[in-house]
Amino acid sequence: MKALFVRTALALSFCVGTAAHAKDLILAISEGTSGGTDHARVIAKYQGLADVIGKSINQKVNVVFIREFSSLEEGMKERRFALAMARPSDFPARGMRDYGYQYVASAKPDGQCLIVVPKESAYKTVADIKGKRLVLPEPAAYMAKFCASALRDAGIDIAKENVQRVREQGAVPFYLTNKFADVGGVASYSGVAKSLDKTGHRVLHTSVSQPYFPLIVDREFTPAQIDAMQKALRALPDSEAGQAVLKSVGIQAFDTTAEKKLRELLGWLGL
Repeated sequence: MKALFVRTALALSFCVGTAAHAKDLILAISEGTSGGTDHARVIAKYQGLADVIGKSINQKVNVVFIREFSSLEEGMKERRFALAMARPSDFPARGMRDYGYQYVASAKPDGQCLIVVPKESAYKTVADIKGKRLVLPEPAAYMAKFCASALRDAGIDIAKENVQRVREQGAVPFYLTNKFADVGGVASYSGVAKSLDKTGHRVLHTSVSQPYFPLIVDREFTPAQIDAMQKALRALPDSEAGQAVLKSVGIQAFDTTAEKKLRELLGWLGL
């Protein structure tokens, strides 16, 4: 019922192909499977950011929470969203590659795969984990693909390794603590990564950085409009009001230089 309500609201809010010229623009927010579950909370969390973006281009921007990945994909395909800010990052990357969206910014810090082990583990380098028991998210999960690509770059093919899968990254420390696995992979921006000291684990290997929580916009936005948005986003740390917006969203700042990396992300992931 909620999904039907959101689709109906979107259909009434804007016309396909005229997103950048509508009186009120739609900013679609997807926080991934670990994100918020309440539409009102997401609006409160991101409306300040939407207002900053809107002020930079003299247009009203409204927030819509997109719960399901399928709805996010469909909305980008049909150009229902003037703007979209989403994690995992492969969705904005597909928005650019497949549906003509343009890069604006991504969140700081970037995302990484952290290969973690118990603190007492004897492993010193990522090469030491060959032949050991790995625990990773399910194959379809973004971070599973991310960690697989990171390990591939380090010379480890997980197709040839003993890999156990978990639905939630929060289960990785449990598997390691209880010796169900020897090494695990988690996202650098996850709650698990922020609690490694408490759970008795350490980082063995940190992958290359990739854009996190990118913001993209419809193809009809002009270079001048994108430049204005980027300038406003870069300036957020310079004022108390801007810092409050960043704190509400839960990031440190915006990076407006990662377009090339985001365009190359899907290839790196093998998608």
